[in-house]
Amino acid sequence: MVIKRGLYLICGLVSLALGLLGIPLPILPTVPFILLAAFCFARSSTRLHHWLMTHPWFSEALNDWDKQRAIRKGLKKKAYIVSGLSFGVSIAIVPLLWVKIMLLCFAIGLGFYLRQIPELED
Repeated sequence: MVIKRGLYLICGLVSLALGLLGIPLPILPTVPFILLAAFCFARSSTRLHHWLMTHPWFSEALNDWDKQRAIRKGLKKKAYIVSGLSFGVSIAIVPLLWVKIMLLCFAIGLGFYLRQIPELED
């Protein structure tokens, strides 16, 4: 049981780090990693789970997702804008055509994923 908790803790910390890196980097999706971190912390550390669930950056979205499996309309709009801008900048500065195409495919995939998430009124 101790090993299992330790693995969940490590997975949660790695997921949180990747989620934070995903804020400025378009190739890493922030939301799934933060959700995975919350899941792992719930099974390994009540203190870290409480910290994440009450953190000013993530608490509202995590609680909305936890209770209703949906995100607020404004947050969804911000996700479209920020990811669109970061993918756009990345596509503009990357010199390799195949990387540009790959980034465009990721952007389209993310757009479809965001579109299917249910919305809550702000």
